[in-house]
Amino acid sequence: MPLPFLTADRAFDATTEDVALPFDDHDHWRRPYRPGPWRVAAAALLLLLASFVLLAAVITAAAGAMPGAVFCLGLALVGIAVALRMLRMGAWVSRHGVRRVSLLTTTTVPWNQVTAVRTVQQPVRWLGMPRTVQGQALLLVRRRGEPLPLLTDHNADFLSRAVAFDRSADAVEAWNDEYRPA
Repeated sequence: MPLPFLTADRAFDATTEDVALPFDDHDHWRRPYRPGPWRVAAAALLLLLASFVLLAAVITAAAGAMPGAVFCLGLALVGIAVALRMLRMGAWVSRHGVRRVSLLTTTTVPWNQVTAVRTVQQPVRWLGMPRTVQGQALLLVRRRGEPLPLLTDHNADFLSRAVAFDRSADAVEAWNDEYRPA
């Protein structure tokens, strides 16, 4: 049972359409879609594992083995940081440009450097793994440099959610049409 009034990305009485509300600030970076269930599940499992490692750190510290406790604490903190970064991964847009956040890098392209944003059929990675399958990708074509894939229909946000991919691609293209100089 969906409970839209409990989600953080929409107002209490907002409709289900993904339209910008009049009080939304377009200067802040925002993701034009919700994180997918695969991404949320992976982050939740990693946080669960980190909680067990934190418990192991407490038990190890109580036993008096401080180097082991420090190692467990460090491992848990790395797990928490990776889980939070996984939740931040994806395409973000604002009035200033478009940003692609991956696990280790962030690429920001101002709108004046964007030539086009288009959806193409091409081999894409399945859940970010080396295996490729035929799918759709939203490509950002820059004035200098190679095209930057922003979204794919087989990543952790859109796997088996074709309608959500189309809606998100349309939203990014709309931001491009609105803020890219003519």
